[in-house]
Amino acid sequence: MNKVIVLVISLFVSPIFLAQNFDHKSIKKHISFLASDKLKGRGTSSPEEIMAANYIAGQFKKCGLSSFNGSYLKSFVYKKNTNPHDTSLIDIKEKSANNVVGFLDNKAPYTIVIGAHYDHLGLGHDHNSLDANPDGKIHNGADDNASGTSGVIELAKYFSSNKKTEPYNFLFICFSGEELGLLGSKKYCDNPDIEMAKINYMVNMDMIGRLSDSTKKLVVYGVGTSPVFVPLIDSIRTKFSIKKDSSGIGPSDQTSFYLKDVPVLHFFTGQHSDYHKPSDDTEKINSEGEAMVLDYIATIIEKTFRYSKLTFLKTRNPDTGKSSFKVTMGVMPDYTFEGEGMRIDGVSDNKPAFKAGLKKGDVVKKLGEHSFKDVQGYMKALSNFKKGDSTTVEVQRGSELKVMNITF
Repeated sequence: MNKVIVLVISLFVSPIFLAQNFDHKSIKKHISFLASDKLKGRGTSSPEEIMAANYIAGQFKKCGLSSFNGSYLKSFVYKKNTNPHDTSLIDIKEKSANNVVGFLDNKAPYTIVIGAHYDHLGLGHDHNSLDANPDGKIHNGADDNASGTSGVIELAKYFSSNKKTEPYNFLFICFSGEELGLLGSKKYCDNPDIEMAKINYMVNMDMIGRLSDSTKKLVVYGVGTSPVFVPLIDSIRTKFSIKKDSSGIGPSDQTSFYLKDVPVLHFFTGQHSDYHKPSDDTEKINSEGEAMVLDYIATIIEKTFRYSKLTFLKTRNPDTGKSSFKVTMGVMPDYTFEGEGMRIDGVSDNKPAFKAGLKKGDVVKKLGEHSFKDVQGYMKALSNFKKGDSTTVEVQRGSELKVMNITF
């Protein structure tokens, strides 16, 4: 009788929590190299980013992926203002960087793209750091986004070695220049190796290395970009606490594909106080959790094999409109929060929120006369203020509702 019970249970337990297909030690090994001090934060166009690109290319070669035009590295040129405070455009310089691209050819008519950005903030000189004094400090970017890069490598290994011929080809891409404004993915979509009409959908991974063992929250963006995504995701038995977001637009590389009418899914384990700081290091990575996330992603991909080419749907743009930011509070929103308001997941030193006394865990509900229910509403409220303005901020701190004064 006990054997029968065990068998029945095993049939219903989702494989993702067994993490049978992905080795957390291999994941940790990739991240340990990519986020080591030796690579100095993988700043776009830096010699150390080239080291990272060559490492990824070596992994693609081990997987037996083919390249285009004899190289896994696909270069692109971009222009960068070396002084972001100078708007005269006099100090613009042309620079080059590399996406890393590998192809698994199953002789199928359509292709699935699996991607992540591999660049990060380097030594903190690009004014994207949330550290109070970032210049010269190595920003290793273990979660952002060595974790996603590791995910691309491991999924390439999985699909290239599973002794199956899937009904779709796979295009594995690690993008550069994401931290400077999705540069690599934009350039790739404008000059793809495979015509965009032949791409079935795109899977993006950005910051998938800090799964909470207690909440197991996983955010999946882009579920509204094809009619199959929501029922497919809902059909998978999982212990993850899944938060679904319909929009194809977001601050990562899936956006570039969505804007070319490609269905997208983007996976994210949540914000943390080390985001865009030198403290985003390998020892804080939950590699066992990432192995579970990759099992889940592989399961979703395999379930799409039953469908012909997916239908693309346009979704609402969460930041449309009307959000033009002249100020910042200096907080990191918790994008996994499902309550009403914007919960703070991190506060930057010496920024307006810090000076006003806001803390991690506070739930912001109102700025001045502008109430809101979610992160998008918060962004729209913020767009009403300019530098030098003072107003009140209403926050829920535990059971207490507090009103504080803030100056931008």
